[in-house]
Amino acid sequence: MSDLALPSIRGRVAFVFEEVDFDVDQIIGVKNIKLRDPAELASVAMQSHDPSFAQQVKQGDVLVGAANFGYGHPHYPPMIAMRHLGIAAVIAESFSPGYWRGEIAMGFPQIACPGVLQAVRRWDELEVDWMRHRLINHTQHTELPFEVYADADREMLAAGGIMGYLKHLRAKDSA
Repeated sequence: MSDLALPSIRGRVAFVFEEVDFDVDQIIGVKNIKLRDPAELASVAMQSHDPSFAQQVKQGDVLVGAANFGYGHPHYPPMIAMRHLGIAAVIAESFSPGYWRGEIAMGFPQIACPGVLQAVRRWDELEVDWMRHRLINHTQHTELPFEVYADADREMLAAGGIMGYLKHLRAKDSA
C-alpha cells in the first residue's frame, strides 16, 4: 500500500454525457483541438452542449459519462479545459482504455462506476469514498460501488500523474 493519498473528491455533477462511446474531442470541438492555452480551451469548452457551462461549473465538480467514455483518438486539450474550469474527476460507466490511461497518467481521476448513469442527475452532489470504494450521492442519499484501481494506478494518481509517480518511486529506491 502506498504512503500517498488519493485526492479528496466532493462536488456537483456539472454535466452528464449519456452518449455511449463519447468522444471527448466534442467537448471543445474538433476545430479547436490544436489550441494549447488552458484559458482559451476553457472558453470554447461545452459550447455545443451547454453554452453557460463555464459560468455554472465550480471548483471540485465532476463529469459523469456513459460506457466507453473517451472513445476515439484521445487528445489532451478537452480535459485540460475541464481541469482549468475546476472539474475534479470523470465518473463513467466505463472508459476507453487509451483515454483512461492517458488521463490517469496526467493525474486526473477517472472512476469506473457501473450504474452511475441511472444513479445521478445533473447538479447532484457526489463524494468519492476511496476507502470503501463507494460513490456517495448526497442529494439522493444513495451509494454505488466503483471499480478499484490497480496499486500502480492508485499510486500514479495519488502522486499527481506519471512524473510525480516516477519521482516517488525514485525516492523510495534511494531510501
